[in-house]
Amino acid sequence: MTPLKGADGKVYAMSQGNILLGTVGGAPAGTKAQPNHLSVGRITGGATVERAVPAALGQGDMVYLELNDSDFTTASRVVDAVNQRFGSETARAQDGRVIRVRAPLGSDERVAFLGALESVNVTPAETSAKVIINARTGSVVMNTSVTLDACAVSHGNLSVVVSAAPTPAPAAAGARGAAAAPAQIEVAKDTGQVLLLKGGASLSDVVKALNAIGATPQDLLSILQAMKASGSLHAELEII
Repeated sequence: MTPLKGADGKVYAMSQGNILLGTVGGAPAGTKAQPNHLSVGRITGGATVERAVPAALGQGDMVYLELNDSDFTTASRVVDAVNQRFGSETARAQDGRVIRVRAPLGSDERVAFLGALESVNVTPAETSAKVIINARTGSVVMNTSVTLDACAVSHGNLSVVVSAAPTPAPAAAGARGAAAAPAQIEVAKDTGQVLLLKGGASLSDVVKALNAIGATPQDLLSILQAMKASGSLHAELEII
């Protein structure tokens, strides 16, 4: 159990739960394989709030609703749905996140009103194009709004392999120890190719274009960042 502190030094939540490690590791005798960080993980929904954060849920006859993500289109649709269900002038959008709803003053009536308010169905606006990158595991996830313009990509790999026999243990007094084998270093460089990627207006086209590169997931992280910098990738890159 780990305390989660705010900027003021006070504990606001306690974190506890199963840690998800999207990594692979191994350590046989004399060698060690660790492609990613084995000491870094994520706890999904593992925080228990210990200190209430000040929030103005209701003031007078008004109840304030806050969207998880600020979006003017979704806020406008929520206002229209609430007014259609409970009558005009019931809800008004304060900004892209906060919506003011007129509610009854009585506690029983307000609870019943909020229960009916929660059952109102609203179709949210389409999410913006976003690519989620996990730099530790090499995972790349993108939504259907991601588009790609035509671009050229040059991709080549340089690999260095160092192999050496394990050093023998020191020989006993009076005995002759075996000589250690020298280390062997191999440097291999793949031939770089310039590939023309056609523009794609759908997620399947973008996936086909990225698969044509033939890069590993770790190399794909740098390629996506370069595409974003060149303006050919129309999406927001988020690194977790």
